[in-house]
Amino acid sequence: QVQLVESGGGLVQAGGSLRLSCAASGRTFSSYVMGWYRQAPGKERELVAVITSGGSTNYANSVKGRFTISRDNAKNTVTLQMNSLKPEDTAVYYCAAALVWSTWKESYDYWGQGTQVTVSS
Repeated sequence: QVQLVESGGGLVQAGGSLRLSCAASGRTFSSYVMGWYRQAPGKERELVAVITSGGSTNYANSVKGRFTISRDNAKNTVTLQMNSLKPEDTAVYYCAAALVWSTWKESYDYWGQGTQVTVSS
């Protein structure tokens, strides 16, 4: 069982930066693939970035070069650094955990409650 709690969302102007954090409970955090997903109003939940326990990453094309995912297995945390934010990045951002490498949201067993990110133009 893994519990995930996101923090760090907020309101920022276009071109600005935000840093999202996800704190995970449980002693097996390092076993999980960790992902960040987002969901805008009226849209499907979509992948933002994924990171394996060893640090391999994958990003959505829309955020490549602007967002960076990282993790600290000793502290049970995963972070999403978001730079050069755009209004289209506005969404609720979710942290998720899976036991297998996947970019499909259906593969993720545990989800946080989400944190709102709003980017004004």
